[in-house]
Amino acid sequence: MEAEYVTTPFGRRSMTLGMLLAQKRACNVEPTKSADKWKIYRALCEAKPLLGITDRALAVLNALLSFYPKNELSDEAGLVVFPSNAQLSLRAHGMAEQTIRRHLAALIDAGLLVRRDSPNGKRYARRSRAGDVNEAYGFSLAPLLHRSEEIEHLAAAVVAERLHTQGLRERISLYRRDITKLIQTALIEQVDGDWEAAHSSFRDLIESLPRSPSTAELEALLQKLGPLHGEIVNRLEKHVKAIELGGNPYQNERHIQNSDSESSTESEAPQAARTNEPDTQPQPASTRAAAPTAVRQTRPQMPPRHGSESLGVACTELKSFPLDLVLRACPEIAAYSPAGQINGWRDLLAASVIVKSMLDISPTAHQEACTVMGLENTATVIACILQRASHIKSAGAYLRDLTRRTQRGEFAIGPMLMSLLRANAASATQKVA
Repeated sequence: MEAEYVTTPFGRRSMTLGMLLAQKRACNVEPTKSADKWKIYRALCEAKPLLGITDRALAVLNALLSFYPKNELSDEAGLVVFPSNAQLSLRAHGMAEQTIRRHLAALIDAGLLVRRDSPNGKRYARRSRAGDVNEAYGFSLAPLLHRSEEIEHLAAAVVAERLHTQGLRERISLYRRDITKLIQTALIEQVDGDWEAAHSSFRDLIESLPRSPSTAELEALLQKLGPLHGEIVNRLEKHVKAIELGGNPYQNERHIQNSDSESSTESEAPQAARTNEPDTQPQPASTRAAAPTAVRQTRPQMPPRHGSESLGVACTELKSFPLDLVLRACPEIAAYSPAGQINGWRDLLAASVIVKSMLDISPTAHQEACTVMGLENTATVIACILQRASHIKSAGAYLRDLTRRTQRGEFAIGPMLMSLLRANAASATQKVA
């Protein structure tokens, strides 16, 4: 055995208790014990955060291991390697000798190497006539063999911690996606609740997380996101149950029996009135008030016209939506703003007036839409029409149709915006692919 006694460093380097302990451990290696040097090295690469060594120090250790002639570290074959700094520099991809000496000292301080200095401080080996090494001076790899099980356990702990952290990050990402989309759904479906406050508290939780969070910080955030996610889901489920219990009045209207449904007086006259109506002449108020009633007696829901299926029109109560959502669904409207960009509702209204003229929407149709829908909702609808202009034959006729459906309570802006958002996302995905 080459580690039967304790040696002190050569020159001005002082002896430390850590060096003494490392040499004692090296002396206690079982003669029959062996381990794969590259397996130990891979475990060291995983366990380096716990051992306090850097990747550069591991590069120097890799060069040292390459000078060991066998793959299996064992006391029988000797555990001392004795390359010069110049040789180490070549195998460490040209690392400077001063840097090599610094990292060798770090490996010794970490208890992974033991220095076996010769009387003159040189690294060499004395061989017998048969070529066997009798005495070698350099660096002993005995601590690696002695601590092989410890190093493997440390590596397993680091891997387990990394996998745990990865799982926490994945769950947090899922919560972030789900909570954002559930709040958006609640706003679109007009679910009761202070959703602005819920979104604000959710953003506060996310923004409180540092750039490089620890495992404990990720666990704390996950514990807060879980109840918030559950509360939002419960509210939406209650809303869905309430809708199922209350029923849909537009669906129930289909089952109303009317003994006069075959009458040509009630079923054909209002339809003819709408067919013969010119695009530039508004229908008299009395006729507009009577027509929907007659139509609901015979046909509860008029079929969409002028490409309304492509915009996802649904029969719900009209409601305004945030400007940010409108701009994400209809980005093309921003090009028509006099300021070059839309920073508020005033800019959107100005842009919609320009788009109205470009799409040949008559002033009468626009004025009627503003009266029924409101200024902001009319501007939103015009932005949607511009976004899908290639799918709509007549923008003016389509706006009139939406205005009439709004009067009957059969039109909602939300599904139209959501359809455009999905179409934009699909288009962006295709461009990336």
